[in-house]
Amino acid sequence: MTLSGVYLPLITPFDGNGEIALGALEDLAHAALEEGAAGLVALGTTAEVAMLAEEERRAVVEVCAKVCGERSAELIVGAGSSDTRGSAEALRALKAWPEVTGALVTVPSFVRPSEAGVLAHFTALAEQTPVPIVVYNIPYRTGQSVGAATLRRVGELPMVAGVKHAVGGVDQDTLSLLADPPEGFAVLAGDDPYLSALLALGGSGGILASAHLRTGLFVELVEAWRSGEVAHARALGHRLSALSASVFTEPNPTVIKGVLHAQGRIPTASVRLPLVPAGQDSVEAVLRLL
Repeated sequence: MTLSGVYLPLITPFDGNGEIALGALEDLAHAALEEGAAGLVALGTTAEVAMLAEEERRAVVEVCAKVCGERSAELIVGAGSSDTRGSAEALRALKAWPEVTGALVTVPSFVRPSEAGVLAHFTALAEQTPVPIVVYNIPYRTGQSVGAATLRRVGELPMVAGVKHAVGGVDQDTLSLLADPPEGFAVLAGDDPYLSALLALGGSGGILASAHLRTGLFVELVEAWRSGEVAHARALGHRLSALSASVFTEPNPTVIKGVLHAQGRIPTASVRLPLVPAGQDSVEAVLRLL
């Protein structure tokens, strides 16, 4: 699996009865791919996956698999937990959908294993997964920081394709990893405001919730850095960084849902507790930028 470009981690839209609006989900998926996204991510954090029942998760994957199958696009599905055995079972279950091309697997949260434990976790999963793994490195959610040296060793595993790198900035480990990544190991931006910075340093693309709103411009940014159009990339990167920062003034995906609802693209702005809808000021701030 070669990871490159923009991947959209889809929200889960709800209708007025609190059920998943599957038609709106399908429309969002098609729209992103039409604008040039390389693929979709189902059941990520942006999807409110922790608040979905098992049958709802399956319904979301079914829709995404259908769309990606029709459009020959990549489909990455969030799978796994802090438990290695349970994560392996979740990965094996992905065989039910031949359209799935990868799995997004978060560094174990809450239990906070050592970096040796993180390496052992992904080593065990790499031996059992039916699809390539994208490691999700997000220490401000997991409580577990993983350094460049450990990520490099994880990236050398045969079934690990890359990392969604979301460390809240561009730190020394980020610089070190991008300076010398394992062969074939993609570093994808996971913090939307820092996409342009990571691309300038050699990143391969991003898994970007903000791309719900301007997918084509995020694709254009990746292509500009790739083709060496530095002035254009820098200017566009600043604009999209400001948009992304505005999107994340409240917990993800509340502002995105508010904007999509205001645009008439989803039936409601509803989220599930413990999330609450974004304030109107936050939504209007993004609409002004758009």
